[in-house]
Amino acid sequence: MLNFSRFVLTRAVMALITLIIVSLVVFSLMELVPGDCAERYLAFKNTQGSGISVEDIEIERQRLGLDQPFLARWGSWIINAFQGEFGDSCILRVNIAQLLGDKFMLSLTICLASLALAYAIAIPVGIISAATNNPWLNNGLRLFSYLGLAMPNFLLALMIMLVSTVWFGETLTGLFSKEYRDAPWDWDKFVDLMKHAWLPIFILGWSATAFALQTVRALMSDEIGKLYVTAAAARGVHGRKLLWRYPARHALGPIVNSLGFDLNRIFNELPIVALILTLTEAGALLIEALARSNDQQLAGAIIFLLTASIVTLNFFTDILLAVIDPRVRKSILR
Repeated sequence: MLNFSRFVLTRAVMALITLIIVSLVVFSLMELVPGDCAERYLAFKNTQGSGISVEDIEIERQRLGLDQPFLARWGSWIINAFQGEFGDSCILRVNIAQLLGDKFMLSLTICLASLALAYAIAIPVGIISAATNNPWLNNGLRLFSYLGLAMPNFLLALMIMLVSTVWFGETLTGLFSKEYRDAPWDWDKFVDLMKHAWLPIFILGWSATAFALQTVRALMSDEIGKLYVTAAAARGVHGRKLLWRYPARHALGPIVNSLGFDLNRIFNELPIVALILTLTEAGALLIEALARSNDQQLAGAIIFLLTASIVTLNFFTDILLAVIDPRVRKSILR
């Protein structure tokens, strides 16, 4: 128990160090963008017809604390970030935490739901595919995997929207109906969200399922041919008990360990899907901040929150892997 507690503490410290390093990278990239927040905001005001001067820029820079040393500004930013505060948007001039509101949690929930859907399908189907010699099943699953990997998510989204518009007169855009878009959260708004969220979850889960299915099948095929499985079968262990107790248990270790990577890959695909489906969540805000308004403060906050989510997921998957995989437990106990 002491060794396991030490293992958990070590992983927690590593996760914290990773977050600190990532925060430094994100903040440094924000600083490398030509012009600081004061210049970009006042330049934006200038496009709206407001005249600015060098004195105005200096006053704004002092108000934002941009005249302080780099390390002091980064230290202040990371301390506030761990408290959920990211200051004001450089262009929109509103508090970033308030601007994001539920948007980031909605994005994260959609990505996690897509990930859960992908593995709920890929794990049992991949195990069955690796264990059976049925050519029709194997070729059908292989075709599905190739389609999922070859067809981009945005193309699938466009196809579904086109069919829905032509045949049913419904565009299937947005996460909420018009009457619930700005309404406070209640049961009716949650039900309305469920009526709309299935489409981005399905689209994002499409390629994730194909990728996970290929991975599970390859890992299971490798484990099934090993001697310890043959020895278990010789002892009279057969069927599902053999599959789940031996090869599946060992094959799922790398799958569990890759959840953070898969979450990152799904979130990377979310902004394009969000633009097509006109979703008003963090993915759309990230595209707006990076490609249109050049609002590095908002973009940095979203990237940091995503990284924190991935690091947290990796921490818990490390713990889960130690619980389900005896090889990891033995390495802890040594």
